[in-house]
Amino acid sequence: MEADVIVIGAGLAGLQCARRAQRNGHKVIVLEAGSAVGGRVQTDQIDGFLCDRGFQLLNPAYPAVRQWINVPALKLQKFGVGVVVRVGEKTTTLAHPIYHPTHALATLRSELTSISELVNLTRWFVPTLLRPSIAYRSWRDQTLSESLDGAGVAGPLRRDVLDTFLAGVLADSSGETSANYSRVLMRFFALGTPGLPRQGMRALPEQMASSLQNSVLLNCAARELQEIPDGIQVRTDNGIIRARVAVLAVGPQDVPKFTNLSATLTRGLTTWWFRAPDRPRKSPFLMLDASRPGGGPAGPIWHTAVVSDAAPSYAPAGEHLIEATTLLDRPDGLASEADVRRDLERLYQTSTKDWEILRHDVVPHALPLHPPPFQNNSPIWAGERTLVTGDHRSAGSIQGALTSGDCAGQTVTDYLRR
Repeated sequence: MEADVIVIGAGLAGLQCARRAQRNGHKVIVLEAGSAVGGRVQTDQIDGFLCDRGFQLLNPAYPAVRQWINVPALKLQKFGVGVVVRVGEKTTTLAHPIYHPTHALATLRSELTSISELVNLTRWFVPTLLRPSIAYRSWRDQTLSESLDGAGVAGPLRRDVLDTFLAGVLADSSGETSANYSRVLMRFFALGTPGLPRQGMRALPEQMASSLQNSVLLNCAARELQEIPDGIQVRTDNGIIRARVAVLAVGPQDVPKFTNLSATLTRGLTTWWFRAPDRPRKSPFLMLDASRPGGGPAGPIWHTAVVSDAAPSYAPAGEHLIEATTLLDRPDGLASEADVRRDLERLYQTSTKDWEILRHDVVPHALPLHPPPFQNNSPIWAGERTLVTGDHRSAGSIQGALTSGDCAGQTVTDYLRR
């Protein structure tokens, strides 16, 4: 055998699995079909700008990040703890009063934050904030929409802020995502300040891969996975690789290619990256649109940000980087460039004719869908020697990918010891 463990897929789950198995004393080989590690966590450098594949943030409050990632080495550049909400011609900044005391009075006096709705939202959310374990009691789970309705969270804070923000985070505008899963994500936002590494989100998987004894085999796609009497063999374009056990750490849409398991449902989004010679708005906050009658975006964009205000390393000095995100579960999710530009002009109240498109990424499998009841599953055996892991087996987040990968690394260790 060439290795004890062969890991197929160098996303966050695959890399953490390899690191755990290596730490447990096993020889590990990691295969990656792409030209870089990271899976869905990728960054491209274009004319001095850093453009991630889809708008992503790293939350240092994730326990797995605190435990297994050297966050100070990433030089995290933090976004503001709050949002800017556009309703027609008016914008309102809602910000955490402790982190942004200058916005505290305006936040509390805003038409979007009635006392009664804040009280109801607090009752709905605080139990999970204090005791996160209750979110995993699946028998009490509902859809996010049903849960908020039942809690009496039905005013402008819900309609114009919470629904739009969570739709962008979950890549799901239907409100059908598990309420318990949504509470868990909100808990991490409440406890931490997300940001972007100085070298882009790619710095996260690159740091993880750098600790592996054997370099990841890039541009080495697995074509076939076969269990043999004394181990496993993987056919690649470069030949056959044999190991004692395999871990499949690919996207959920690719799991059926190698196993008899069905694919987990996913949600998608697109991200537009624009270069602007002038800053359209000075703000470290994400901007949400609530201009549609009844709440929600009036155009295709669900959130946008001047990313270079929060993360200066993402743009050359004197220039500005703007992202805009649309959701693929909406009819306008694949809106044209002209429609996106018009929407940006409305949101920022400025012309975009001098803005240059750097990238437009369509990410059809951005996140696994988590309908109720939310179940934080473990990696699953798809054969005697084939283990499947990934955030689709846990929770659709960096936290979920890391914990699922680490659990897989320990699971194959236990198997090999037996």
